[in-house]
Amino acid sequence: MTHPSLDAWLSYIESQHPTEIELGLERGAKVLAKLNIGRPKAKIITVAGTNGKGSTCTLLTQFLTARGHRVGTYTSPHFIAFNERIALNNVPCDDALICQAFETIEALRGDVSLTYFEFSTLAALWIFDQQQLDYWVLEVGLGGRLDSVNMVDTDVAVVTSIALDHTDWLGDSLEVIAQEKVGIARAGKLLVSGVVAPPESLADTAKKIGANLYQKGVDFHLSQDAQSWSCAVGETNYTSLPMPQLPLENAATVVAVLTYMGLAPEKAELVDLLTNCQMTGRFQQVSSEPLTFLDVAHNPEAAQQLATKLAELDKPAIAVCGMLKDKDIASVVEHLSGAFSAWFCADLNVPRGSKGTDIINLLPANVATKSQAYGSVALACEAAYQVAQKENCALIVFGSFVTVTDYLLSQRPQD
Repeated sequence: MTHPSLDAWLSYIESQHPTEIELGLERGAKVLAKLNIGRPKAKIITVAGTNGKGSTCTLLTQFLTARGHRVGTYTSPHFIAFNERIALNNVPCDDALICQAFETIEALRGDVSLTYFEFSTLAALWIFDQQQLDYWVLEVGLGGRLDSVNMVDTDVAVVTSIALDHTDWLGDSLEVIAQEKVGIARAGKLLVSGVVAPPESLADTAKKIGANLYQKGVDFHLSQDAQSWSCAVGETNYTSLPMPQLPLENAATVVAVLTYMGLAPEKAELVDLLTNCQMTGRFQQVSSEPLTFLDVAHNPEAAQQLATKLAELDKPAIAVCGMLKDKDIASVVEHLSGAFSAWFCADLNVPRGSKGTDIINLLPANVATKSQAYGSVALACEAAYQVAQKENCALIVFGSFVTVTDYLLSQRPQD
């Protein structure tokens, strides 16, 4: 079977499984075996974590490509185009190649029903195999142990952080969630944990698997002052590093991963990486008049990180916020309620989207009276934009990948 365009293929694969999410490796593994996919010339790096997966994959990919390696990177979700999920040397694959991958999978899968994410993962793996790459950098979609990315045995497992999120799927305690995320590790292979104050089950699970575990705060260490930071990885010390564009905790984890892989960076390489590496929706500045940032923060841990960034601004801030109703909206609001003088809360017009009024109802009374709900992100941004210009405030658009995507699609003029 074939389809005339990538959009047609995506509509087709969305319809092929009765549920959007169904964790498990059996279905994908059956098709993977038929695809006869090999391995990269060097290593597969698999990245799991509650927050920080995307920035970790971006930092690793940019470093490896700067070193001259050929790298395939698989991430999710996308913002504007599906092609963002499957990249070769930082460049999204073109429609024709992705369609060819889908056609190959469809021809071989027989009666195996695949989810949208399983189709996507298999397509990425097939494309990477076809391209004869040096490294594959794979971002876990949900959890780890039962995520379709875990169909392939990794050489290097990375766990960036562990917090309560997706509790319906992963469990309602940090101990259980840690077990799920560490499930990407393999016996005798490297496992690097960037988790701060990890639950005991992280090390226990790594030991049961037989992985070679290195942990932040135990085997490698991060320190910082107002202007710079340092990282000690075993006997290797990096001092007076510039503050990264992406989250510092993830940058330190990446330094450790590279060092333990035998690719210890030179300081000049790190300075270049930290200074220039950016990504969509991670406290991304998109305008200076008014000062505007996009952030996909959608859970309590990410909200805390955003609050830290906001405290560094030299001007007050207002928020455009839209969230999915299955997220812990109350905790996100609690962490950020004092960071904004007013909230412009947007309905997210997707099946799991919450209403702007749902967010306002959780705000403290003194903030709620200065806040308002809008029918879309575009409308909320239009109103907030006027206030930010008039009052010389920073404008922060956050709460979900959907929120950031809606902003980008609204084509607000950017610098």
